[in-house]
Formats: sequence, structure tokens, C-alpha cells
Amino acid sequence: MKKFLLILFTASALIIFADNAFAQQQQQTTIPLPKIGIDVGSSDSPKDISVTLQLLLLLTVLSLAPSIMIMTTSFLRLIIVFQFLKNAMGTQQMPPNQLLAGMALFITLFIMAPTWNKVNDEALKPYMDGKITMDSAYNKGINPIREFMFKNVRDEDLELFVSLSNMPKPNSRNDLPTYVLIPAFVISELRAGFIIGFFLFIPFLVVDMVVSSVLMSMGMMMLPPMLVSLPFKVLLFVLVDGWNLIVGSLVRSFNV
Repeated sequence: MKKFLLILFTASALIIFADNAFAQQQQQTTIPLPKIGIDVGSSDSPKDISVTLQLLLLLTVLSLAPSIMIMTTSFLRLIIVFQFLKNAMGTQQMPPNQLLAGMALFITLFIMAPTWNKVNDEALKPYMDGKITMDSAYNKGINPIREFMFKNVRDEDLELFVSLSNMPKPNSRNDLPTYVLIPAFVISELRAGFIIGFFLFIPFLVVDMVVSSVLMSMGMMMLPPMLVSLPFKVLLFVLVDGWNLIVGSLVRSFNV
């Protein structure tokens, strides 16, 4: 019994000493982490307040970035056409919506590259170098985007929102507010996407009608026509190099 207690006491002492040594070693090798916090207090410098407001404005813009990208770029027309194409072919989950959205995103980057390069050269770089103020950077940065929207918006849609805003008729495009231009551009893009989607439906609708007529003439009414026509629609799309035609036509449809 005494031997057992002696062994137990020795083992406990070794465990305690080893734990203390490991704790000391871990304490010595601990990497200090920075503490980040946001405090609300008084400031004697107007510059500190200005920097804080700029940071809050930047966070707000970043949170709205997806909506801004959808509503002011070519993304809207692209994703509408791709969804119409998917519905016209009748392929339930192929291609996936994530793939269509990713393809629309990168084609948007390709189409908008000249516009965003202007924004970077005329507004972002001078502002980051401290050569211009935030107000000047905003005015210079929004101009290329406004120019892109003006090139692709319909005059009828602009007139609609000008009349709905009860504002006097602007003498030039520079007098037209951006909050009037964006919704006009959005419905113009919706109209263009729906028109292209209508023409995409026609060849696939013809295939469906031909397959249905053949099945009815053969007395195979229990066989779903959509199931039979799907391979023929996929084959037709591949033979005419459909992705090349559609993406090429979409890119050329924008005035950049």
C-alpha cells in the first residue's frame, strides 16, 4: 500500500511539474495579437472626424457593391438571357445557376473593363495618391459609368423617369441626376434581355412542336415530348456552336 501511494505521489508530482513547464514555454512563445476596437468619443481634430466618416462611407459602399454592380453594368442583361436559354432548352439543373452567375460575372468584367479602367485612372489612383478630394474622385469616377449607361439606355425610359420625378426637362445629359438614370437603364436592360430571350425560345419551341407531332402520329401519346426533344435541342445547340453565338452577340449588343 505504501509503495502504491509513493508511486501515485511521484506520478502526480511529475505531471504537475511537466504542466507548469509546458505552460511557461507556451507563454514565452505566444504571439501577441492586435486588439481592434471602435470607440466613440470626442475629438479635437476635424481630420479625425473626416477619416471616420470616410471609413463609414466606404463600408456602406462595400455592402451595396453587389446591387450597384447588378444595376449599373451589363450583368443584368447577361443573367436574364442565360436564364431564358436554360428554360428554353428545358435542362432542369444544367448548367447550374451558380455557373450561369459566374459566367455572367466574368463576361461583365470583360465588357466593363474599359469603363472601369477609366474610373481607376481618373478617380481611384489620384485619390489614393492624395491628389484629389473624395468629392472630386466621386464626380470623376461616376462619369465613365454614366457614359456607359447613357450609351445603352433608351430615350423613352429616360423620359419616363424624368416625368415621374416631376423635375424640369434637363438641357443636357450632364443635368440628368444619376438616381434618374439608373432605373431607366435597368428597365432598358430588362427589355433587351426579354427580347433576346424571346428569339432564343423560337428554335427550341419549333423542335418541341415537331417532336410532339411525330409522337402523336406514331401513337406514342404516353411518352413525354419534353423528354424526347431534350437530346435534339442539346444536339442542335452544340451543332450551331450556341455558346459562341450567344456570348458573341451579347457582347456586341453593348455600346462601350
